[in-house]
Order: sequence, then C-alpha cells, then structure tokens
Amino acid sequence: MGAFSIWHWLIVLVVVLVLFGGGGKISRLMGDFGKGLKSFKKGMKEEEASDDMTEEPKTLNSEAADTAEASDKDKASTS
Repeated sequence: MGAFSIWHWLIVLVVVLVLFGGGGKISRLMGDFGKGLKSFKKGMKEEEASDDMTEEPKTLNSEAADTAEASDKDKASTS
C-alpha cells in the first residue's frame, strides 16, 4: 500500500504537462528573464553615466563654510 498506483502517476504526469507544457516553455521563460536582467543592468549603467556627466563636482570651501557659520551665530545672538 506504500507505493503509488498507475493512476497516481498518470495524474502527476498530466499536472506536470499542464503546468510546464511542451515546447520549451521553461527555457523560453528563463531566456526572457536573462534578457530582462541584461536590459536592467544596461539601463543602470546608462543612468549612472548620465548622472556623472550632469552632476557638478562638489567642493568644500572651508572659508565659505566658516563665514556662513559665523553669520548664523551672529544672527542667533542678536535675536
């Protein structure tokens, strides 16, 4: 009684055929998934390249920062 009968195996076979079907559905699905990943990576690289080109380099001028802090302190002390 522990083994599956022929009917069990036929039902499993029918379910597998319905889910996965013939004609390489899984291989097509994985191929489409791979193309999607490649496209995503390419888009991310292009976005990073365009961000790098449009973004101005940020430099920190210590004298300007000191002056801005000093003027903020002056405003706070006079208020």
